[in-house]
This record gives sequence, structure tokens and C-alpha cells, in this order.
Amino acid sequence: MSKKRSAVITAVFLAVLSVTVLSVHHFYKNENQQFEEYTYNLFCQEVSGNTISLHYTLKNPSAYGITDTPVSIGSCTADTGSICAAIENGLALLKSYDRRRLSAENKLTYDVLEDYYTTAFELAPYSLYEEPLSPLTGTQSQLPVVLSEYQFYSVSDVDTYLKLLKKVPGYFESILEFEQARAEKGLFMSEKALKELTGECTAFVRLGKDNYLYSSFQERLNELEKELPKNSKKVLNKKKYIKTHDKYMKKYIFPAYQNLAKGLDSLRDDCSDDETFGGLCRLPGGRQYYELIAASETGSSRSIPKLQELARRQIMEDLGTMQTALAQLGVSNLSSEDADSRSSDLFSSQGTILEDSNPVSILNTLESKMADDFPKPPAVDVQIKYVQKSLEEYMSPAFYMIPAIDNATSNVIYINAGHIPDDLSLFTTLAHEGYPGHLYQNVYYMEQDPDPIRCLLGYGGYTEGWATYCEMLSYYYAPISKNEAAIMQKNTSILLGLYALADMGIHYDGWSLPDTASFFRDYGITDAQTVSEIYSLIISDPANYLKYYIGYLEFLELKKYAIEKWGDKFTQERFHRIVLKTGPAPFKIIRSQL
Repeated sequence: MSKKRSAVITAVFLAVLSVTVLSVHHFYKNENQQFEEYTYNLFCQEVSGNTISLHYTLKNPSAYGITDTPVSIGSCTADTGSICAAIENGLALLKSYDRRRLSAENKLTYDVLEDYYTTAFELAPYSLYEEPLSPLTGTQSQLPVVLSEYQFYSVSDVDTYLKLLKKVPGYFESILEFEQARAEKGLFMSEKALKELTGECTAFVRLGKDNYLYSSFQERLNELEKELPKNSKKVLNKKKYIKTHDKYMKKYIFPAYQNLAKGLDSLRDDCSDDETFGGLCRLPGGRQYYELIAASETGSSRSIPKLQELARRQIMEDLGTMQTALAQLGVSNLSSEDADSRSSDLFSSQGTILEDSNPVSILNTLESKMADDFPKPPAVDVQIKYVQKSLEEYMSPAFYMIPAIDNATSNVIYINAGHIPDDLSLFTTLAHEGYPGHLYQNVYYMEQDPDPIRCLLGYGGYTEGWATYCEMLSYYYAPISKNEAAIMQKNTSILLGLYALADMGIHYDGWSLPDTASFFRDYGITDAQTVSEIYSLIISDPANYLKYYIGYLEFLELKKYAIEKWGDKFTQERFHRIVLKTGPAPFKIIRSQL
């Protein structure tokens, strides 16, 4: 998965330009100049609204004319009226430009913006249905990582960072108020999710001085000290900064997590029992909301029944390929659970398959292996970091930190060793996060010098679908036989497909836990504890699996379309180049670019 620059902001994308921006419509400027000024001002206004988003998006904001912005960490709001009005104004301003007179590149930006605004407007009435504290991807998990990666380019960045720590309690209070509003509407989380969240907050506080925010702060100070000119080093009083940081951790950060856990626990009576909680379709308008977030998360224009049909068809195709590969290895008639076990056995029987399992070496190998199928990647620096052991349970298996758009050569990948059982898993995970996955997709797109506003518009189906597509390809780059690669890749695809179908079954069709268990049992997956955990995770984070799996399937469908349209002129490199140059967008727009 990738960490978005605005990861800790839960409000929808708001873009209301001031009246002064309308003055760009001077008669002596052509439509393209006017439109580009509009998107530039839109970018500057949006990115300036939150200090963390600004810092993660731009290393040097002053180069964009952004100076003296107030320190803010944002807030979590459910003011549907103002959200709808803001989006309406933004969409009206966009449509004041004549798309027919724009260049091809500006038409693409226009189309993506129009889709983004339209989707946001449709979702706005359901703002209270959103869960800012979902497992693994919620604010409580993301904020510490975002803070630990807040880069110190100057001494003033250290001062700003410390001011941000003071803002965290207020930000968490806004989240708690949001959760209270959800509870009043009967939308509060399940009791199991509540228990996990409060446990995560408590575990974070119990780390005390062992918390990685302490060590990362000192490491960043040390790096800054090395970069400062000698005559400026006296400005950086490290001892004073470390003392202040320690004070703020105890005064602001730990109490914020404690109060969040306490406040959530006070809403325990508003929880629904895990066995009867059910999916979104049990709520008023819940099915319509799920349709909207499925479209938003995946970037697919297909209806839920069409997505279910697409997923089932791919699962059957993968099962057939897997059975053929197993038969060639002398094994047949396996259930999904048996096949999963068999694929693990195939791997373990070979022992360590990589000569060098160092993550950087793996990334170099992947970059070399992909050379014939993908455009040449830009030269970048990559740091590999590991999730603190005490927090492994609460973090994703791995994630890529998206760099500032004016500093795209500096990249960081986090690995959660507690979720990486073997060499092959590490290999395919780094393909997902690094080459040819998130890192490659991001830096290649940045090299195209896109309109900055495009860098703020997140399309999970594109980014996570691309990374999943690359992860699947990477099995065939690994040093194993073609049959073994097919078995393991198809097994991974099938399991992800089952999770996606369960997601749609629970939230769209109203599956209970017994219904979900029956579904997995049909595919040979019978472990009750595993199914219960999957059910709870899907309940807590609707459509999360869809952006990975449906996004992946939409890329496969795009490839089939390109093969049909281009015939003998189709090449992997050409297909990948056009998809990458188009950048994050709905799949209907990407298809038009092909």
C-alpha cells in the first residue's frame, strides 16, 4: 500500500477558489493559459490548507509562491452542508472553462478533476458513514508514521514539527466528536473493532521512551546537522530541541492517544454485536453509499453485480490455470485451502530461494528483471525502514511513503517483518511497494512533469491496482520454475478475489458471519477463526479489498482491450508506458487514452 500525503485528513477534497482567482479570465489569455492558472491556484490553495499535507507535497513551497502559512493539522468534520457547497462551487468553476478549446493534456486534467468533484459531491451526504479509525489504515495507525517521516530540511521545519505535536490533541478531539456524531446516528463501530482500536492506542502509549517517534526525531536532527552549513550549526540546539520534544510527547501525544481510547470506550454501549453488526446495506441508504465508495475506491464504472461477475470469472480462470500447473507437478484436485498449503510447501521445500535477501538487492533484481516490459525508470534513492516490532500487529505488511513532488528522487519503503514469513513474500512485497509497483509508478509519473493538481487527486484503484498487478507479475521474475510461479501467483490472486467477493457480499448483499463462513467453505477454507477475522476486517473497512483486486482486474481488462485494438503493434512496454503517463485516474479515462 502507499501512504497518501494527506493521510491524516479525513475530510473530502475541498477546493473553493476565492473570487480573486476568477480574475485570470482576461480576454488576452487563451483558454489553455487560463485553465493552467486555474489549476495552479487550485493546487496552491488546497495544499496550503494543512501543514502536513504541504510539507509532504512540497519540499520548497516558496518556489510555488506559498509562504507564511499557519501551522494546522486539519480537523475531522461532518458539516455536510458546507462540504456540498464547496464542491458545487468548485465544479461550477471548472465547468466555466471550455473543454473543447483545451490541449490534450489539459483535457485529461479537466476530465480527472470533473470525475473527482462529481464523486466527492455524490459522497458528501454520507460523510458520517466514513470511518477515520479503520484498522491498519486509520488515523491512529498512520499519524505516527507520517510524523516520524516529517523531513527536516531546515531548522524552521523542526520548529513547525514541534508546533504540530501540540495540535494533535485538538485533532483527536475532532475525531472523537465525529465518532460521537456517528454513534448518535447508529453508525458506530463494532465492539470487536473498538477493542482493537483502544488496545492499539494503549500499546502506543505503553511504549514510552521506546516509541519510535523519539528515535526518529533524534535521527532527523542528526541528519539536519550534517546538512547545515558550518556557520549555521549553532542555530540547531539539539539538546534543547530533544528536551522540548520529550516534553511534548508526554504533554500532548501520549495524552491524545489516552483520551482517544477513553472517549471511544465511553461509546461502548453504542457498539453493535459483531455477530449481527452486518454490512453497510443494513443502514439507511447504505447500499447506495457502498456503490459510491466502491466506484470511488476502484475507479471502475461497473456496477456491483458486474464487479462480482468479473471477480468470479477471474477466480475460475485462475483455478483452472492453477490446477493445470499442479497437475504438471503431479498434484491434482485440490481445494483452495489445500492449494494454499501446497504452494507454501513448494516454496519451503526449496529453502531460501534468494542468493541475497537484502531488500535493496531485491529491488535491484526487480529493476533489472522488468527492463524488457516497462519503460526505463528514473534514477532515485531508496531507503528501507522497518516497522517497530511492538507495533507490527497494528501496521500493514509494508507501505511506500510518497515523496514530495519537487523531491521525487528521495523514497522510503517500510517493511513489517512480522507479516513477511519468507523470502518469496519479501520479493513480491517489494515488487508491490517498489519496482515495478508504487515507487516506480510514482517517480515515473513525476518525471512527466504533470499538472501539480493531479498529484493531489487520489485514485486507489489505479495506484493499488497497479501495485497488485506488478506484484502478480513479480512471481514470474522470482528464481522459481514457471509452474511454481503460476501456482503461487494464482493462489494469491484467488485469495484476494475471495476477499473482494466477501466484501461485496457483506456490504452489498447483507451477508452475516455464517453466510460469509459458508461462502469461504465452498472454496475449501474452513478455519472459523480466520473467517471471523476477515469478516471483522471487512466490516471495519468497506471496499478496502476492492481497490487492490478490482483495480488489478481492471488493468487486466485494459491490457485485453489494448491487445485487441493494437493487434501486432501491442507490446508490454507500450501498454505500460501509456498507462503510466496517464497517471492516477478512473479506468474509463485510462481506456480513452489507449
